[in-house]
Amino acid sequence: MRYHVLACDYDDTLARHGKVAEHTIKMLERVSRSGRKLLLVTGRELDDLLSVFPHTDLFDAIVAENGGLLYDPGQRTREPLAQAPPAEFAERLRGQGVTPLGTGSVIVATRDPYDPQVQEAIRELGLELQVIRNKGAVMVLPPGVNKASGLTAALDRLSASRHNVVAVGDAENDHAFLTAAECGCAVANAVPSLLDQCDLPLDREHGEGVAELADRLLSGELDEVEIPRHHILLGEGPDGEVRLPPYGTGLVVAGPSGSGKSTVTTALLERLVEARYQCVIIDPEGDYAEFPGVAVLGEPDRPPVAEEVLRLLESPDQSAVVNMIGMPLRDRPAFFSELMPRLVALRARLGHPHCVVVDEAHHLMPAELQEVPVKDVRDLGSVFMITVHPEALSPAALNLVNGVIAVGPEPEETLGAFAAALGREAPELVGEAEGVALWRTSADAAERVHPAPGRAHRTRHRRKYAAGTMSKDKSFYFTGPEDRLKLRARNLHVFVELAEGVDDETWAFHLGRGDYSTWIGEKLGDSELADEVAQVEREGGDDTLRQVAELIERRYTLPAEPTKYDPDHDDR
Repeated sequence: MRYHVLACDYDDTLARHGKVAEHTIKMLERVSRSGRKLLLVTGRELDDLLSVFPHTDLFDAIVAENGGLLYDPGQRTREPLAQAPPAEFAERLRGQGVTPLGTGSVIVATRDPYDPQVQEAIRELGLELQVIRNKGAVMVLPPGVNKASGLTAALDRLSASRHNVVAVGDAENDHAFLTAAECGCAVANAVPSLLDQCDLPLDREHGEGVAELADRLLSGELDEVEIPRHHILLGEGPDGEVRLPPYGTGLVVAGPSGSGKSTVTTALLERLVEARYQCVIIDPEGDYAEFPGVAVLGEPDRPPVAEEVLRLLESPDQSAVVNMIGMPLRDRPAFFSELMPRLVALRARLGHPHCVVVDEAHHLMPAELQEVPVKDVRDLGSVFMITVHPEALSPAALNLVNGVIAVGPEPEETLGAFAAALGREAPELVGEAEGVALWRTSADAAERVHPAPGRAHRTRHRRKYAAGTMSKDKSFYFTGPEDRLKLRARNLHVFVELAEGVDDETWAFHLGRGDYSTWIGEKLGDSELADEVAQVEREGGDDTLRQVAELIERRYTLPAEPTKYDPDHDDR
């Protein structure tokens, strides 16, 4: 099971004209009985929602106010997720006759045509606020607060990962929400931009579309839908980038000792961990004990304990190395055979881990072993097996494999040995005579790939630019053509979020002046990214925001959670 959480928008997604059809409710009940979690993520104020929707108890959590408020229907508790704008802001708008005007725990909301009054009040009061538009609604929230940030808060409460979420929406304010989920879907009545950019456009409208999605979720059909934006980079092949899906991949990395198997595997693992997939590395020889950002369980004088591993993995943000170096060689296969079914059970319950890497796989799953403790790689998300001798793996382990990376000066021999173990002809090898060889076993040919190097050093060096708090003189400021705004981007993550919230005139003003590339080149010192962004600025067009956001995402791998905003922070 790939998706453990279904997250729905309310108006014009779950509901039509504010009401939810009985058939849709019954489908949500079926999803809940399947053991999955249900989340409602809406721009409405909570009391407004409660007054029109009597089935809130179906949901495990409700995110209201466009990410500003978290509500627990079981406990009936409300948790504001940010600080509300000062009271004088709403008072000023009321004094100007702005109506309707809603004030929630965090949000201040009105409708067109009052956007100019809202922008003027923000500027004249010197407030750091963002404006989010949605089908005529004008919502004012603190920077970084949106449906995606609210979803993250709800998932934290449930100890769930965004990589196990399928989300569905219909409007402009659902873009970030759908992007934050592993699979973002749009009902058929959604705005064209959302239908174009989502992972899966649905055939039906409103609640019927949600019921359609629920049916595909329960049948397992949704699990098989590939989401290319999540695929993990391996390197460059004859036809461009080569990427591997993070779900359902059974991969063998094979080659002689010292040929670079760990280098290739580590680079893939870095990208998985950076993307917040939970990885478990079964490490018999202690080769991954220094892997950055991952907890290591087991030391030379203290072997790992299965209960400790499982307890650590309860948190989806925590990956682990299970270091067996302190365990006698003869005990390692038995420990492995005990741990793997428990990891399968953990994933069945929580949706993670997302990938298990087995080093020295021929020792833990030798050819003499008739059965292995995993029946399907999808039971663990994906499984990578690292070995010197692919032909020495158990036939049951070979049945899990749908891809082989052959490393070393003679990959043809490695691929030939593996093919012989499968009872198949060796694949033809195409491409330049350098790099590793990738064979997707459903194909008759393997391709040469130049592996992309690991990025651990670069990522540690630049992490503050992606998600840290940059000093005032290095931050970017969205002001607009008449200095109407004062929105400070403290890092690239906040920059993208604020860019999605500012008006088109403000975005175009800075784009036309080349402010974005200048900031990236002069303040961040990233000349390569600055040149790419400058080209977007020169060429212009209707989709410049998406282009710039994708360039940043590709280079820096932005985090899923929003940066916490502290208005009283004093940068030093």
